Order: sequence, then C-alpha cells, then structure tokens
Amino acid sequence: MDLSVQIGALTLKNPLIAASGCFGYGVEYADAFDISTLGGVATKGLFLSEREGHPPPRIVETPAGMLNAIGLQGIGVHRFVDEKLPELRARNATVIVNVCGTSLDEYVEVSRVVSDAEGIAAIELNISCPNIKEGGIQFGCSLTGTFEVVSAVRKVTTLPLIPKLTPNVTDVASFARAAEDAGADAVSLVNTFLAMVIDVETRRPKLSNIVGGLSGPAIRPIAVRMVYECRQMVKIPVIGMGGIADARDALEFVIAGATAVQVGTANFVDPFIWPKLLAGITEYMQRHHVGRIGDLVGTVDTRAREQEWISS
Repeated sequence: MDLSVQIGALTLKNPLIAASGCFGYGVEYADAFDISTLGGVATKGLFLSEREGHPPPRIVETPAGMLNAIGLQGIGVHRFVDEKLPELRARNATVIVNVCGTSLDEYVEVSRVVSDAEGIAAIELNISCPNIKEGGIQFGCSLTGTFEVVSAVRKVTTLPLIPKLTPNVTDVASFARAAEDAGADAVSLVNTFLAMVIDVETRRPKLSNIVGGLSGPAIRPIAVRMVYECRQMVKIPVIGMGGIADARDALEFVIAGATAVQVGTANFVDPFIWPKLLAGITEYMQRHHVGRIGDLVGTVDTRAREQEWISS
C-alpha cells in the first residue's frame, strides 16, 4: 500500500497530520507513540513573541464537539526554535509550523525566522482563527487580505506554503483561489466555526471571550462540503479537516478531494487514535483494491445524483 502524498515539493509518508492547536508542539505526545509515523505535525500557532491567550473558562464541551477560545496562547517563534524544534528533529517528525500574526509584517517576520530554522518542512499560514480580535481572521475574511498576506510570505520563504482557511465566509472556494493565485502550494480547511454557548441559569456566556471556535463531529459534513467545493476551484492540493474521529471520516474527506487530512479534537478523546486511523485506511484500501491513497483523492461520483436533480 502506498500511503504517501505530495503537498507541493513536500512528500508526506501518509495523509495524516496532527492539527494545530490540538497536539501541542508535538513533543507533548512523543512519549505516547512514535510521532515520526505521522504524515506531519502542525504545531501550535506561533507569533513573534509569547502570548498568554484568553483567561479561563476557555473550553466548553458541546453535544457533538467542543467550543474553544484559547486565544492562540503560545511560547513565540524564537522559543519554539530553541526549545521545541531540536526534540522534534531528534524524533524525526515532519514539522509543519502554524504561523500567526497580528499584522502583515509579523506574518512575514515569523515566516522568515521559521524558514531559517533547520528541520521545518512547511508553513501553515493561520489566517482563520475566529477567537482573536486582531490580525488572523481579518486577513482570512477578505479576498484582498488573503492574497496580500500569502503574497508577502511567499516572497520570504521557499518552504511549502499552506494558508489555513476560515469557514466563516460565504464562498470559501474563492478564498482558496485567491491563495492559489498568490503563490500558495496548498490550502488547509476548515478552521473552527464561530459559535457561542450560554449558561441559561446565569444568562452569561460560558466562555470568557463570549464566543469561540466550534470543532468536532458536528462540523464534519459542512467541512466535507467545503473541501469538495475547493477541490473544484483550485489545482493545488487541499488538506481537509473538521470532526474526523475514525478512518471512515478521514476517507470521506479524501474522496471529497483532500490530498491529506488533519485530526484535531479527536486527540482529546483518544490520544492513541493515530495507529487506528492508519489501520482503518489501509484495510479500506485492501478491501477496495486501491494501491495508492492518491488514487482515491477527489473520486466522489456525483453524476447519478446530479442526473436525479435534473430529472426531478
């Protein structure tokens, strides 16, 4: 079975990537299992400086997922390079750094620092976090802003560049096209959906930030649809995510058009999910006589359904 996938100039040994924000910096899980067996590890978001994030409460469980407003707490890019990256290199992890910024200049500078460091495989450009007020989603909700930030970062790095798109827009596929036109090697989607939970007894929001990002199985069908739409719009690879909890979920994204997938919230439920995902994908490929995972990408057959719609 050939599970390898191509993202720009980067070859991943399999399509499974640990999603940013749900896997620490990667080293936190390194003693639980061999992180080098993953296709990639997307780090927590990195700004130039350390960031405290929002005060608690900042996580709320929902019936089919969770709401978070962590606020991109992090140690900053310089501490990451000095303290975390050496261990990730030693563990032979494929490191995808999630780059954040409150301004265009910060995105560029963080990307420059990352590009000069040894052992980083790609940049995931976070222009979609819904629970900070400055930067980020301000770029990701504007076609012009998306184009400008991707273009600016493209000029300072030769690493594969993967903008992470927000679902909190009317037409996510047009943002994928803007990213492609600006020089992105791939796009990843979706980030969390802006949402809110209220304590009816106190009549107060359950999150200190009032609103946060919804993730987990509840968003998966919407995320699959958005991946499918982006696959129709762009030629660059699409990395899909949103509510993946087992191998069938991951395969749904692949068949919809995702070259690779990211798994996030499920890590909190089962930190040992990764071997199960790989085993499930392999078993499916054997059962369906598929030799290469790449041969499944974008193979959803909508023709019969489309004909039914026309006939009705």
